[in-house]
Amino acid sequence: MLLVVSLTVVVLLGVTFRFSGNSLGWYDEVAAVMLAWVTYYGAALAALKRAHISVPGFVYSQPRTVRVALVALGETIIIAFFVLLAVYGVYVIGVLSGSTLVSVPIPIAVTQSTIPIGAALYVIAELLNLPAILREAWEGKRPPSEQDIVEELQ
Repeated sequence: MLLVVSLTVVVLLGVTFRFSGNSLGWYDEVAAVMLAWVTYYGAALAALKRAHISVPGFVYSQPRTVRVALVALGETIIIAFFVLLAVYGVYVIGVLSGSTLVSVPIPIAVTQSTIPIGAALYVIAELLNLPAILREAWEGKRPPSEQDIVEELQ
């Protein structure tokens, strides 16, 4: 929430100053970094709350063994991707160490730290939810959010 509010303030400041003819030299760069932070940390929060887009209708229409295999394969791919993202994010920070943003003296390592941190948070969120996800696949229950929507419509 703090990041979203901060990004909003920065964007409003940037627009106000630009409209008055006095553009802020640091606005574009800082706003882009903050948007990346909101995106990575927001994705991890969505993973924790199991709020990402999925295809449960297809998955849960399959027989139990296929359903569990699809869910396990999907979770394996997701976790492997974010582990790779975290590893290469650390690598990128190492390559860019010593560099700073062009407009403000903030180290690139600080701005790019969101890649491995966000990826690690995403993996942790997936691992925390994994037992429930596998149990639902085994029992044939749709994820809670979809069940709530279906019940509301009936």
